[in-house]
Amino acid sequence: MGADLSTQGGGQHPPVFLPDDFVQQKAVSRGTVGCCTYDKYETHVRLYLVPLLGTKRLESLSVADVRRFITRVQNAHTAATAKEAHRVLRTALTAAVRDELITRNVASLVEPPRVKQREIRPWTLEETLSFLEAARRDPLYAAFVLAVAMGLRRGELVGLRWSDVDLDNRVLHIRQQTQRRRGTLYDDDPKSRRSRVVPMPALCLAPLRWHRLRQREAFARTGVAWSESGYVFATRNGRPVEPRNVYRSFTRVAADGGLRVVRLHDARHGCATLLTAAGVAPRIIMEILGHSQISITMDVRTHVVHDTQREAISHMARLLKRRLPAA
Repeated sequence: MGADLSTQGGGQHPPVFLPDDFVQQKAVSRGTVGCCTYDKYETHVRLYLVPLLGTKRLESLSVADVRRFITRVQNAHTAATAKEAHRVLRTALTAAVRDELITRNVASLVEPPRVKQREIRPWTLEETLSFLEAARRDPLYAAFVLAVAMGLRRGELVGLRWSDVDLDNRVLHIRQQTQRRRGTLYDDDPKSRRSRVVPMPALCLAPLRWHRLRQREAFARTGVAWSESGYVFATRNGRPVEPRNVYRSFTRVAADGGLRVVRLHDARHGCATLLTAAGVAPRIIMEILGHSQISITMDVRTHVVHDTQREAISHMARLLKRRLPAA
């Protein structure tokens, strides 16, 4: 067991990282981040921070040390890995500053590597409608409608319970997400660490009512007691569906329907795209999708703005063409 960063003896600062130290910091304790985030941070500490910075003392860690660390990780792996390692280091040093172990966070003075963003190409409105038509007979049709119309994350779909669904008032309560971690399904807080209440579009109501009716019938055949506290998308024994199977069904329906196959998460981006095209304010889109920061929402809607700009330029060109004399 490594020494705790907050413990000092004989006037000596402890090393920056020892194998068990970082995960004890408040910034990444199990109570402040989700389990998957906790695992990701722990992995970066174990694979990169401890081997490359474990012998450095807090008071001697410099900007140059951080730059060398980022360069070594990037050369050995990828810019994305180096950027994430930088973020974990910065988070740890922020905790150290807060605990008055150091006076400044040198990691915050170093720019993280630039990572080429994956191009997001969500479905168009026509593609989205074609997908919903192709998915109509799928057992997870209601889940796909929620993903497309409300932008729910996969874990939020799997973690949804009937007590979270208010069909009469057309409201959905996003209180948790269900994920697989180390071979076990577990319930956790939503990704943004806070629950949200979102009005449901009318097109979600009939699929959910039909899904509930079919689920009651299926449970009756297998002897499982149906409950309001049960999972909306469950197996025959009442357990939540496997998150990977939601994704597999989504891509299978798209492929069988002759559609361009996209990630399930891209349906979430598609929801943001359609909301933006409909003129919904970014702050409202942020609340609907549960983004933790408005900047995330603005990044998602960038390509929609570009399309709008292109349309405006084309419109101006048509106006000018009508007024300019023929060549």
